Amino acid sequence: MSWRKSLAAASVVFLGLASGAVAQSGTLEQVRQRGTLQCGVSMGLYGFSFQQDGKWAGFDVDFCRAVAAAVLGNADRVSFLPLSASERFEALKSGKIDILSRNSTWTLQREAELGLIFAGVLFHDGQGFMVRRNTNITSALELGGKKVCVQAGTTSQNVARDYFAANAMTVELKVFPDSAATLAGFAKGECEAMTTDNSGLFAERLKLEKPGDAVILPDIISKEPLGPVTRADDMRWHMVVKWVAFALINAEELGVSTKTLTAAAQSNKPDVRRLIGAEGGLGKMLGLSDDWARRAIEAVGNYAELYERNVGTGSRLGIPRGLNQLWSEGGILFAPPVR
Repeated sequence: MSWRKSLAAASVVFLGLASGAVAQSGTLEQVRQRGTLQCGVSMGLYGFSFQQDGKWAGFDVDFCRAVAAAVLGNADRVSFLPLSASERFEALKSGKIDILSRNSTWTLQREAELGLIFAGVLFHDGQGFMVRRNTNITSALELGGKKVCVQAGTTSQNVARDYFAANAMTVELKVFPDSAATLAGFAKGECEAMTTDNSGLFAERLKLEKPGDAVILPDIISKEPLGPVTRADDMRWHMVVKWVAFALINAEELGVSTKTLTAAAQSNKPDVRRLIGAEGGLGKMLGLSDDWARRAIEAVGNYAELYERNVGTGSRLGIPRGLNQLWSEGGILFAPPVR
């Protein structure tokens, strides 16, 4: 190869690396320059993202506030954009939002085909069914010959189809454009059952005129790992979002909460001191201040506080932690160590 061709090849490599560096640092710098985190959420799912007294609240909303606290030092510097299931991923890909925190299932297709990347699992869920009490249906295996309401643009549609096919059941899936229309169809009796993530069923049931007239069946027919999503071309930003999630989980495991942050600052435990930024200098590796995790915890609490306040026993939903217990407490919730 001539020196001219070698130089040209080297230039291509350099430019490729340079453009990659720009892409990787883009979102974090844009958020800082803008002074606001743009977060995509659902259009209204109680416990996860909904408006209360004119202010956004919920599990997914609080996670965005934790990211804003870690990056900007202020949990209130978040702009929330409500998105339907069909428009959520395009909004992220096009740059309308910096992060999608909207009860979305982590799947191969969504990463490989859409150019997105999930930042871990914040809620381990599974698809279930809700029926009207007067149908006397007690199991999903009794839905043969019935109609089932499901929302378009979700994994629920394909999962339900696969489940009924695997069990040799003939069921009519009635597809609706959004969650509100799906629930309305169920409420009007257009179908005997409604299917979505189990946590979503708990939330949607509260919207019914008489929630007690609906029953959530015990059947769980899939695994639905839900978590925040970023664009795949910005790994630096992805790491920030991912490690904020991990920090909240580690905080619960280490006993660091909003009530114990002051005591944690005096702790002699290396894991605790690294988490709150008292030693280790880990924040600089993410492009953040060393107290990034402490600020996130101070803003929304550790994972247990986040869960219980929004969807657990401290909320109207009352969803048991189940799989979302720490791995050391019988669940499968696990995070790599902050070190």
